[in-house]
Amino acid sequence: MAMNLAGGDNDELAETHEINVTPFIDVILVLLIIFMVAAPLATVDVPVALPTASAQRVPRPDTAIFLTLKADRSLALGDAPVTQAGLRAALDAASAGDRSRRVFLRGDRTVPYEAVMQALDALRDAGYLKVALVGLEAPAAP
Repeated sequence: MAMNLAGGDNDELAETHEINVTPFIDVILVLLIIFMVAAPLATVDVPVALPTASAQRVPRPDTAIFLTLKADRSLALGDAPVTQAGLRAALDAASAGDRSRRVFLRGDRTVPYEAVMQALDALRDAGYLKVALVGLEAPAAP
């Protein structure tokens, strides 16, 4: 507690009710500097330009199952449109109930990544865990 030592008419020492905020401000400034230094280190902000695939072409099986994700986020199994609710039944009919068969997922390039992940989740929920992503071949380098 602080006391007023100024000489006045009163012989009694009066208490002052002020809080010294200087140490508090010092602590806040130190914490601010720590967070300003640590915050950029905590974020992952790496720009990535993904390359095209240049892997060897794998021969396509005779009876491949193609699931297409169109630009409007609708699904098509082969050439027939299918809803997400009816995907399991349509896949079971196309694969004759063999859930170990590979499903080839084709997606329009304008479809957001979230829609591709939803399609992969729907395939996993249907029990089809072998999924291949279909893309264009990269042009040969000169």
